[in-house]
Amino acid sequence: MQTLLSLSHSPSTPHFPNFTPRQKFLPQLHSFNTFSLPPSSPLHLTATKSPPFFISSPKLASFRLLAASISDARSDEPAKASELVKTLQLGAMLALWYLLNIYFNIYNKQVLKVYPFPATVTAFQFGFVSLVINLIWTFNLHPRPSIRGSQLATLLPLALAHTLGNVLTNISLCKVAVSFTHTIKAMEPFFTVLLSALFLGQMPTFWVFSSLIPIVGGVALASMTEVSFNWIGFITAMAANVTNQSRNVLSKKMMTSEEESLDIINLYGVLTMISFMFLVPYALLVEGVKFSPSYLQYAASQGLNVRELCVRAIFSAFCFHAYQQVSYMILEIVSPVTHSVANSVKRVVIIVSSVIFFQTPVSPVNALGTAIALVGVFLYSRAKRIKPVQKTN
Repeated sequence: MQTLLSLSHSPSTPHFPNFTPRQKFLPQLHSFNTFSLPPSSPLHLTATKSPPFFISSPKLASFRLLAASISDARSDEPAKASELVKTLQLGAMLALWYLLNIYFNIYNKQVLKVYPFPATVTAFQFGFVSLVINLIWTFNLHPRPSIRGSQLATLLPLALAHTLGNVLTNISLCKVAVSFTHTIKAMEPFFTVLLSALFLGQMPTFWVFSSLIPIVGGVALASMTEVSFNWIGFITAMAANVTNQSRNVLSKKMMTSEEESLDIINLYGVLTMISFMFLVPYALLVEGVKFSPSYLQYAASQGLNVRELCVRAIFSAFCFHAYQQVSYMILEIVSPVTHSVANSVKRVVIIVSSVIFFQTPVSPVNALGTAIALVGVFLYSRAKRIKPVQKTN
């Protein structure tokens, strides 16, 4: 008995009070990472860094990367869909803009060909647009502007330039082919640069100036080989360039303060109504009353009866207003430079479509001159994006 007691209390077998074998040899699974091991021990590092559920680190990282990529792809889907919708919307608006321009130039040329009274036709177009603008204001589709006396004094010279630009363009269309008129109107950038330098003190950059060379050269080459060349048509188209660009430059110079400025749709509407009031007395004074039966019968003898003449005149006036409105809508969602490039493409579309529709004879040299001028207009649009290098002191 003593031997057994002495063995149970032998120093080689330490005694722990309240000891249970389960606590010593079966630690809980969830406390596996909390063993008191030295920090430098490889077992300690392995235990504290091992992922749960015995998943290897490369597989876990791959799983997390895949989940993150799926989440990012799903979050990008609405943005991509929105960008696609905007692109399709812009493409549809550009197509509508070009289509309205084509129809306006075709109908307008058909009317002027049998009814050669450009001031009267332009006054009718201004009157139609004035009616549409007033209907838009009446039905609150766009806020009606309140014009003060100081604004009216600013708007009068702009309206005069607006009137002259449209009348001179229609005079040119009476005398020469649509394609040649728009080839000459490709000179607009040249007069923009010239008038901006004279009135605004804005000197062109080297690249802008260089882009004017093919414009001037191409128009000169096309003019020398134009079958329908007419000096009145040529001069009036050039004068239309001067007046239209004068209107643009004056609008920048005069409509600078917030008190004097109007949004672009209201500015267009007010200018058109003032132009209508300018042009009606002028048309009556210069061309007289041209709605008599004898003049309408003359138009019928040229290939359009009274009904066809009236329908085409109304359609041309509608397209004249609609393409302006669509142009302003496009300008609201793209930059001015992008709009200028689209306008250059529009000029190409009008020239090609009018040549096909009216079967205008075009020589290879004439086509080359037109192409050079249009390429110059495109280069001008691109050159406007290049900012001049700032000189450092």
